[in-house]
Amino acid sequence: MTPITEVEGRRLALSNLEKVLYPATGFTKGEVLHYYATTAEVLLPHLRDRPVSLLRYPDGPEGQVFFTKNIPPGTPDWVTTAEVPRSEGPARMVLVQDLPSLMWAANLVTEFHTPQWLIDAPGEADRIVFDLDPGAPATIVECCEVALWLRERLAADGIEACVKTAGSKGLHLLAAVRRTSSAQVSEYAKELAVEAERALPKMVVHRMTRSLRPGKVFVDWSQNAARKTTATPYTLRARTEPLVSAPVTWTEVEECGEPAQLAFQAPDVAPRVQDHGDLLAALLDVDRAGTLP
Repeated sequence: MTPITEVEGRRLALSNLEKVLYPATGFTKGEVLHYYATTAEVLLPHLRDRPVSLLRYPDGPEGQVFFTKNIPPGTPDWVTTAEVPRSEGPARMVLVQDLPSLMWAANLVTEFHTPQWLIDAPGEADRIVFDLDPGAPATIVECCEVALWLRERLAADGIEACVKTAGSKGLHLLAAVRRTSSAQVSEYAKELAVEAERALPKMVVHRMTRSLRPGKVFVDWSQNAARKTTATPYTLRARTEPLVSAPVTWTEVEECGEPAQLAFQAPDVAPRVQDHGDLLAALLDVDRAGTLP
């Protein structure tokens, strides 16, 4: 019988709690739900008011993995939804606004992906993002060098950058910006990616062409497009181990000498939050948002 749990007055059926989702470590669905419950305080502000694309892996990362953008069947009527414009026509999508909604969505077993804009102004970005993706034999170590270059370049334009692991191979560089059209943010991000390639030609590539990427860091600026989403801070990833897209300090980036130093699993996150708070808090502070030149 599926246990019923009450979360802030909402009744939830949380299923298959003993199911192992990450065979490499034995990490279960119950542990996934515990992870989200214990990180909700820092995770929810990064989800709030952003339509969520759910990358679901109900049988673990080795099973079927699929995106759900429209509201899933059986979504409770108390979960907030909103109509979102899309090129193929408007869609109704989920907004994870509170702890009950977070636990309901986590029970579906999902990565959380969100756009760089809020629901009150679709296509008007309040964040800029660079996805730094290493092509083997390059690793996250090389991504750190590129991230440091981008941090200084953004700072020259008065933009304060934060950084998190992708939860897979690379890094995500993010910064809060004064609301600007996604098209303008994308154009600016591309300019900086091109500059990075010129400054670090042996290390950086700004084009997606696979043949150009071995041994280099692909600076993916395209995720700033209004239609694109990026893994939300603190989301678990559908990998062989319960890796998290975890915020990191710039000191950790500067001192990274091997990939394992920036690989954080679910049990690592609560102690880090206790020590550091939300390392991406600057993204939520409108007074710290930069203005694109």
